[in-house]
Amino acid sequence: MNLPPRFRSMVALGDSFTEGMCDDVLPDGHYRGWADRVAERLAADADGPFRYANLAVRGKLIGQIADEQGDAAVALGAELVTLAGGLNDVMRPGCDIDHVERTLGALAERVAAEARQVVMFYSVDPSRRMRGSARIMPQILRLQGFVRDFAARHENIVVVDLFHVPAFDDARMWAEDRLHFSAEGHRRVAEGVLQALGHPASFDWREPLPPAAAVPRLTKLQADLRWVRVHVLPWIGRRLTGRSSGDHRPAKRPALEPYPGEAQA
Repeated sequence: MNLPPRFRSMVALGDSFTEGMCDDVLPDGHYRGWADRVAERLAADADGPFRYANLAVRGKLIGQIADEQGDAAVALGAELVTLAGGLNDVMRPGCDIDHVERTLGALAERVAAEARQVVMFYSVDPSRRMRGSARIMPQILRLQGFVRDFAARHENIVVVDLFHVPAFDDARMWAEDRLHFSAEGHRRVAEGVLQALGHPASFDWREPLPPAAAVPRLTKLQADLRWVRVHVLPWIGRRLTGRSSGDHRPAKRPALEPYPGEAQA
């Protein structure tokens, strides 16, 4: 039986997906996302002290991730680097997909040249879950192809495929804002990352959830109205004024520091 590789350090780069925005909050007030769960497992398995940094900040475009997180990630010199970015660009009208690919590729080259292992991602498939997603599907598919071909040229890059997992169509995989994963969604992404790194399966992260109870029409309408008021309108307001939810927000774990605690479910 082959043992999974052990790492003594990990740094995570990206946007809200990697920052971990969900309905699971850590005692320090930060979200507990998939990267934190991966760090917990690696810390438990490490044959010595384990250090973890999470540089990801919500709302960041790929150029901002490269400019604001790239140098820091390389300087930290972690053995394991996770990199996810570009989806915020794709979701905006007029996305320059050539720029996204160039910037993501250059950043991935930099971190892959220094790290022992790099993890990248195919984003989830929004076509069955989000109305109007047909507009962005060509860019999503092109970015997926870019990541696939890029990783194929680098022996130390693995890709976690979220796109071909229909279980992520389930509303219970998503937080109230319907844009970020719920705690269950992050739990499954973390398991996907760990399995991609060679860890034995703890559970089938692709398996659909049990059937959900029927939701009364009035309850669903009330939830839709609240979603528009609490999440959609503020998002539109930020787009119109050129603001981002991540403006002036620091990374939650900017330094590569010891990560205490035992792995949690």
